[in-house]
Amino acid sequence: MTVAPELVLVVGAVVLIAAVAAVRLSTRTGLPSLLLYLGLGIVLGEDVLGIPFDDQQLAQDAGYVALGLILAEGGLTTRWESIRSSLAPASLLATVGTCVSFLVTGVGAWLLLDLDLLTSMLLGAVVASTDSAAVFSVLRSVRLPRRVVGMLEAESGFNDAPAVLAVIALTASATGQEGEPWWLAVLLAAAALVIGLVVGVAVGWLGAAVLSRLATPVSGPFPLAVVAAVGIAYGAAHLVHGSGFLAVYVAALVLGNRRLPHGAATRGFATSLGWLAQIGLFVLLGLLVTPSRLPGVVLPALAVTAVLVLVARPLSVMSSMVWFRVPWREQVFLSWAGLRGAVPIVLATIPVVEGAPGAQRIFDVVFVVVVVSVLLQAPTLPVLARRLGLVERLDSEDVDVESTPLGRMGADLLEVHVHDSSRLHGVSVQELRLPQPAHVSLVVRPDGAVVPTPTTTLRHGDSLLVVTTPAVRDRVDRRLRAVSEGGRLASWGDDDAGHSAVARPDAPAGGVVVRRALPRGRQAP
Repeated sequence: MTVAPELVLVVGAVVLIAAVAAVRLSTRTGLPSLLLYLGLGIVLGEDVLGIPFDDQQLAQDAGYVALGLILAEGGLTTRWESIRSSLAPASLLATVGTCVSFLVTGVGAWLLLDLDLLTSMLLGAVVASTDSAAVFSVLRSVRLPRRVVGMLEAESGFNDAPAVLAVIALTASATGQEGEPWWLAVLLAAAALVIGLVVGVAVGWLGAAVLSRLATPVSGPFPLAVVAAVGIAYGAAHLVHGSGFLAVYVAALVLGNRRLPHGAATRGFATSLGWLAQIGLFVLLGLLVTPSRLPGVVLPALAVTAVLVLVARPLSVMSSMVWFRVPWREQVFLSWAGLRGAVPIVLATIPVVEGAPGAQRIFDVVFVVVVVSVLLQAPTLPVLARRLGLVERLDSEDVDVESTPLGRMGADLLEVHVHDSSRLHGVSVQELRLPQPAHVSLVVRPDGAVVPTPTTTLRHGDSLLVVTTPAVRDRVDRRLRAVSEGGRLASWGDDDAGHSAVARPDAPAGGVVVRRALPRGRQAP
């Protein structure tokens, strides 16, 4: 039966609007929005409204694209400062921890379920990876210590790659394909991760250099070019047998932290793409499920969930964190925060497409495991964080700095928005001490625009237009953020020891003294 394109467009638009409405419902009811998207797909499916869909290959291909976009959003919106100190433990958790999780879960499934050892290990590998979409969604709703956020973000960005490699290798064994010896498979997997990392860094740095020169005063096309660069990382990594998912996340992380022009527009575009990918992916996976088969796998799925959440995940965290001084409270939270989402369901389509024995049962079990994980863990994470004393004071960004190149003039225009918590309030234009030849050309306020003089005092809610040259743009950016954080006496930057050089009224002309950074809200003596 041929379906009119207009009908497809209308149905797609209605589904998208319903998914956006689900976000509002999620905030009111506490139900995770990802679970509502899955429910929307099930309602649209053949068992309810009757839309037939059983193309596992299409779902797998769409899933790969959607996961790439979700990882790209995570990389572009993650600040390097938030994960730098957590990179080593997160990397170990994403590799060693993922292996421990899949081995323990596989053995548990073999002991508890009527499955052979190979099929059990395949099931363990499918559910081993935490889901970046679910993790990023939760991190938006609760304020956690920087180290915990960094470990969760980096782990969810890195651990898709080893899980994919493990599922592909075990699927090949289950279908009788001649595979490599286990030790060679491990070496090839490690090589794929290294190649993906190198490609991601290379594409990120090269892309930042090229895109900075291609930027125009019009912000519209620029985010498209950034996303295209991330796509190049995925394709290039695959061409040289590397991990495309790892390359995507690393390239996006590099691009997102190079202070490219139109940064706010790029992050906003990436966030919208990430939401669109999440909505489309979960609705599609909901369509793929046959609800009438799920009651028969509920008990096996609950058993797998119990092993995964209560045994495998804590062991993976402890085995990875034992080398680092991570407090037990943070380890408890990390153990409970190992959310499963779209990634395991997408990985479960691999054995189905390849015709592995018991693949359809694995898919159904994994679907229920994901639903239980999202329904049980996600709503309780904020409560657990408060009980463990991990919730920090909610703090919005002090100041937004957006860069727009002015083309042939050889200058950049910075748009600076002063938020309510910024200490730019009360600072005069001359006290900003911007590097030359930067100049504040206009101050826009709710009651009108002002052409500033050196004595014009900034206020909360102001928007500044700062004209500068590309050579000093980064210095201007750092200076504005430093004043926003430390007030008029803020230094030009932090030294290597984590101190701030703060100007003193009694210091020699042009001199500074080095002192420890002041807590927010206190003035220098």
